[in-house]
Amino acid sequence: MTALKHHDVRTERVTLHVRERGAGTPLVLLHGWPESGLCWEPVLPYLDERFRVICPDLRGLGDSERKGDVAAYEKHNLAADILALLDALGVEQCGLVGHDWGGAVAQHVAAMAPERVRRLGLMNIFLFNNPTGLRKAEAAHAAQSHRAYWYQVFMQIPGLSEALIAGKEREWLATFLRGKDKDWRFPEAALAEYARAYAVPGTATAGANYYRAMRGDAAHWKALRRHRYPMPSLLLYGRHDPVVITEGLEGHAQGFDQVTLQLVEASHFVQEECPDVVGPALNDFFASLLE
Repeated sequence: MTALKHHDVRTERVTLHVRERGAGTPLVLLHGWPESGLCWEPVLPYLDERFRVICPDLRGLGDSERKGDVAAYEKHNLAADILALLDALGVEQCGLVGHDWGGAVAQHVAAMAPERVRRLGLMNIFLFNNPTGLRKAEAAHAAQSHRAYWYQVFMQIPGLSEALIAGKEREWLATFLRGKDKDWRFPEAALAEYARAYAVPGTATAGANYYRAMRGDAAHWKALRRHRYPMPSLLLYGRHDPVVITEGLEGHAQGFDQVTLQLVEASHFVQEECPDVVGPALNDFFASLLE
């Protein structure tokens, strides 16, 4: 397998750390919270060597810049970061995949610049253009007193993340980085790397800003309620996710001209829990871009 290159890319907006492999057809993979571009490494062996795989660390996470106020972490602004990155890398069009908050960013990128996204993959993130699914998921979570959202409330409280996470980054992340089976654990090296990155000064604030920005996100998500994506799209979801529950996928087809739904026997971090399923599925879906 071609070696993975690590480098920093400075744009007019932000400096992002990027993992990159190959020099062919661009395939951009966006991670979510609390991870980095490292999360895609388990699937790389399954991706055709003809792809130019680009895995940036989003603003505030991994080894990218932590700068910016809360508004900088609104997902449409993070999407503008990615578009600026594509410009800096000389990428005019690409296949685009996003997981978790990376999936929210991918939805914005594909809405803001549909001519640049040839195919779209979304993984374990609510679909902002699916009001049916959003209502169903909200009702299901309300029936459980929204217990699954506790960490989001925690991080939205001013100063709390900064006061309580410092020095406990590993314990904090280990609370979330798990699979559907109790005996499945993230590889030690991955957990250690995520903990290292989360201990970088400013990360407790930057990570929390993904959730503190949700108030500002709301208006932009509302504007996407009736958006329809023209590019072929793949929804690749772990069916055992306790937060992004399958009720949220009801009615998904209304927001896409052409969409495929594939459920995987995994929890939230589907690409790491089941790389042998996710990798081939992504490769098959984006293979037409190589023709």
